[in-house]
Amino acid sequence: MQVPFLSFQPQHAPIREEIMAAVGRVYDSYWYVLGEEVTRFERAYSDFNQVAHTVGVANGLDALVLALRALGIGPGDEVLVPSNTYIATWLAVTQVGATPVPVEPDPATSNLDPARLEAALTARTRAIMPVHLYGQACAMGPIMALARRHNLLVVEDNAQAQGAAFEGQLTGSFGQINATSFYPGKNLGALGDAGAVTTNDAGLAQQVRVLRNYGSQQKYYNEVVGYNSRLDELQAAVLQVKLRYLAEWTRQRQQVASWYDEHLADIAGLRLPAVATGATHVYHLYVVHTPVRDALQQHLTARGIGTMIHYPVPPHRQQAYAALQLPAGSLPIAEQLAATCLSLPMFPGMTEVQVAAVAAGIRSFAGR
Repeated sequence: MQVPFLSFQPQHAPIREEIMAAVGRVYDSYWYVLGEEVTRFERAYSDFNQVAHTVGVANGLDALVLALRALGIGPGDEVLVPSNTYIATWLAVTQVGATPVPVEPDPATSNLDPARLEAALTARTRAIMPVHLYGQACAMGPIMALARRHNLLVVEDNAQAQGAAFEGQLTGSFGQINATSFYPGKNLGALGDAGAVTTNDAGLAQQVRVLRNYGSQQKYYNEVVGYNSRLDELQAAVLQVKLRYLAEWTRQRQQVASWYDEHLADIAGLRLPAVATGATHVYHLYVVHTPVRDALQQHLTARGIGTMIHYPVPPHRQQAYAALQLPAGSLPIAEQLAATCLSLPMFPGMTEVQVAAVAAGIRSFAGR
């Protein structure tokens, strides 16, 4: 049996008529930028995420950048970031002129290790940017406690974890201001690029509204140097429909993960995802680790099973950050995770038969 890494069909086919109706509603409204669809989605997402304010923006990277801009973080400041994350987390920091300071993760969860944060602090540290990687909530209790002790700001990168929680509180609601992405492959995905900023601070929300719209509240009157980063009306309409199904899709992802845990439990040399005490996992990705990752991936590909690597090169080893002079071996946990991680097929609507086929492919490799 061939199993794709990702299929939108089980999600999108049942709601096609609702999505087409939403698109038609926008088409017939004759209002296509910052209209009622964006306002309605912002309200709905605020209710979902249990925050006071959501500000829709063009994409997840812009959400991070605008969040940092709203906090006044810039040149001379340092932001603590995970050493193993998608590069957008680091890009946001450097795009506002600040310096990313990498902190190694807990190897068991791949999430930022709160115990390592204090050693990375300097007089220039202004903020911490935890990333809820692969869909599991970071240990936000200890992170927020450290931030309070040292008067630091917190910006959550919640792009992969809508609906996850730590000790009952949803990700994207801990920090002073937080960012998320609705890239199509995310748990809540638009039909193109889209993102949002979430916060309980009305002043910060208003700053982001100004920044996303050329630095303007009143047309042709610009208060600050802003951006053109507005959530599209069409994407907002689509997201309103999909948000209503997110809880069920999350349940399905968790069921798929449970099947994987069962079918892969006794395979030697294969480390399965670990969920930390107090955290929930919404399984944007189901990531295993093995020292023979490349060979296993090639074997599964030959059997028609799709996989991906999230992420093959840590940010500090990218050419884009050569100027930071962080050589190979300087962040060994991030490098080890990058060398051994493999993302298995994961999507709502995936069946246990498909999971069993993936497991059979892995077993046939392990038994060679």
